[in-house]
Amino acid sequence: MPRYAQLVIGPAGSGKSTYCSTMVQHLQTLNRSAQVVNLDPAAEHFDYPVMADIRELIQVDDVMEDASLRFGPNGGLVFCMEYFANNFDWLGESLGHVEDDYILFDCPGQIELYTHLPVMKQLVEQLQQWEFRVCGVFLVDSQFMVESFKFISGVMVALSAMVSLEIPQINIMTKMDLLSPKAKKEIEKYLDPDMYSMMEDNSDNIRSKKFKNLTKAICGLYGEDLEFKEPKEVDEEPANLNYDAFFQDKVDS
Repeated sequence: MPRYAQLVIGPAGSGKSTYCSTMVQHLQTLNRSAQVVNLDPAAEHFDYPVMADIRELIQVDDVMEDASLRFGPNGGLVFCMEYFANNFDWLGESLGHVEDDYILFDCPGQIELYTHLPVMKQLVEQLQQWEFRVCGVFLVDSQFMVESFKFISGVMVALSAMVSLEIPQINIMTKMDLLSPKAKKEIEKYLDPDMYSMMEDNSDNIRSKKFKNLTKAICGLYGEDLEFKEPKEVDEEPANLNYDAFFQDKVDS
């Protein structure tokens, strides 16, 4: 039987570890087995048992303290993940070969790892070679999404991650319980959004004309207001071209 994996991704502070903990508890009530792998080398605390912890392989603090590397927090995390990508054997040994596994991978919050760096894509390909069926779960803080231009930004980041990783992806707005009563009433329009109407609702909040025009241009990328153009029909047989006459004209000229 195949094995299954969720890559729990999203910006820092979006609730990835809380999601993993809650999901494990939920699956336990359904009498289903699930394990969690921590892939954040900068993690300090999490309230779930881990099947494997990347900090056993490498830690951000150790990288930052290395005088020969001289990395800051962001550079140190990227270095750790690239080191991890060169040592997938460690992960393979930690996962074992049990069939019908269901693994949650609690990933780092550095968004570059999902949008344009190859590390997480390499992880996806490795898991697929190990016969895992992989999906992405992209989390974003709902408090960040209640303004239209911020919502559009979050949607574009989620889309970029989905295109980069090339796996099925579910997008989840988290921390709904922390929204104000007014924001809770307005949040429904973001579940099935009309980009242009949201722009009109929040146009007064955008003072910069250039920023407003840029946001409208990004909305236009969705193309929902554009008419579908039928493809041009192509003749099954190509037209007969007189190549001899063409080349003869070139010689004569």
